[in-house]
Amino acid sequence: LFAGKVRAFVSLGGNLVRAVPDQKRMEEAWAKQDLTVMISTKLNRSHLFPGKQAYILPCLGRFERDEQASGNQSVTTEDSFSMINASIGHAEPVSDAVKSELAIVTGIAKVAVDPSAALKWDEWTADYSLVRDLIEHTYPDDFRDYNARMYEAGGFYRGNGAHERVWKTPDGKAVFTTPGQLNSLGFQDAPGRYRLITMRSNDQFNTTIYGYSDRLRGLEGSRDILLMSPEDIAEAGFIDGQTVTLVTDVDDGQDRRLGGLTLTAYKLPRGTIASYYPECNVLVPIGHHDQLSKTPASKSVPVRVEAEA
Repeated sequence: LFAGKVRAFVSLGGNLVRAVPDQKRMEEAWAKQDLTVMISTKLNRSHLFPGKQAYILPCLGRFERDEQASGNQSVTTEDSFSMINASIGHAEPVSDAVKSELAIVTGIAKVAVDPSAALKWDEWTADYSLVRDLIEHTYPDDFRDYNARMYEAGGFYRGNGAHERVWKTPDGKAVFTTPGQLNSLGFQDAPGRYRLITMRSNDQFNTTIYGYSDRLRGLEGSRDILLMSPEDIAEAGFIDGQTVTLVTDVDDGQDRRLGGLTLTAYKLPRGTIASYYPECNVLVPIGHHDQLSKTPASKSVPVRVEAEA
């Protein structure tokens, strides 16, 4: 995207511009695309950076009735404990023209994929249970009797191999790997350099913030906070409650900074500081990621702390 190779982007849900690293650079590059299409249930920050031609389109939410040829459809959700539950909407949609996510995907597929007797787009749209039958056929161990069990009180447990000590490896045992080095941060300690970890509060889901009460850490009223150990605050000559700016300590020609943060004393290891995701995405270089998964290394970002006037 930064190189200008991505010309168009279609997003079904999500808030990608807010969720990814190097946020300032991403916002600038995002708007240079020829076309952006955002299909959403509500507005979010990504909609503020349209391409040269842009569409913001609605779709049905889970709380709305999804009337198809076989009646009001149900979908499933999976929670953090691998429990799968049915979800059925009851609110009247704002318009009959608003489509469900599944109907949108199958509609795109019908015009983008060559016809095949095996691809029953219209049938799958008419009855979502047929899609679940295919999921069960593909993953019989996880989704046995999918269409029946999804309506059980509390849902059904999908299972977790690691929790149950079931290792699907050639010898049936867990496989451990050894790291190539003890320091996996990708950078060394240096005078004035801190290791920033980004964190979430209990009242947020991904990039969606529902409130300003972080009960996990006893923080109230704001997310513009930088946590630092009392020892590091004293050593740096700062004071608790001071307003500071974080600056990424990477020499790649990019100026990444986040200001207006209230320095807050907190029990943390020396040299480690913490602030919130996704606000701190602006500090994370796009190239600072895990070597294999390419996951952004947002739990250890090299930064410096500057006092504000």
